Amino acid sequence: MSYAVYKATKKQGDPRRSGGHRTLTHTWLWAVLIGAGTSAVAITSDRWGVLAILFVHLVLAIEGLLWRAARGSSSDVLVWLLAAATAWILAGVLDKPGNGADWLFTAPGQEYLWLGLPVVLGALVHDLGDALTVSGCPVLWPIPVGRKRWYPVGPPKALRFRAGSWVELRVLMPVFMLLGGVGCAAALNVI
Repeated sequence: MSYAVYKATKKQGDPRRSGGHRTLTHTWLWAVLIGAGTSAVAITSDRWGVLAILFVHLVLAIEGLLWRAARGSSSDVLVWLLAAATAWILAGVLDKPGNGADWLFTAPGQEYLWLGLPVVLGALVHDLGDALTVSGCPVLWPIPVGRKRWYPVGPPKALRFRAGSWVELRVLMPVFMLLGGVGCAAALNVI
C-alpha cells in the first residue's frame, strides 16, 4: 500500500523506488490516522479491543528494544507471551478507579479515547528518529518541498548517522533510555 501511494503521489524530484519503506507509514498524516483509528477501536470495543491495542504496541516496543537479540531466533513466542501478559496486567491496572483509564476523557464510554495520543506521539518520535539517519524521513508528506513531495527531512548531512551504528546504539539509545526512566519515575512521583 505504501509503495502504491508513493507511486501515485510522487513529483518529478522524487527518486524512483522499488519498495515502500519510509514512505506512507513515516508521515505525520499516517501518525494522525493511526492514532484516530486506535482511539476509535478503544471507544467502540470492549476490554478486548483495548487489550489488542496494548498487545500490538507492546510487541512493537519489545521487538524494537530487543531487535538484535530477537532477530533470526525463535524468540517470537516469548515476545508475544510477554506482551500478552503485560497487556493483561496493564489493562487491569488502568481499569481500577483512579488509575488512569479516564485521566483525560471522563464521559461514559470515552475512558480510553486517549489511547490514540501515545500512538500519534510514538509514530512521530519514531519518524523524527529516522530523520536523524542518513536517509532522512518524509515526515511532511503530502506537503511538497521544492520539487519533491516525499522530501527526506533531516539535519545537515554532517550530523546524520547510519541506523544501527555506534552513535545510535552506544550514545542515543542509553541517553533516551535514561530519559524514559527519569520520565517514568517523575510520573510516579518517585523523584
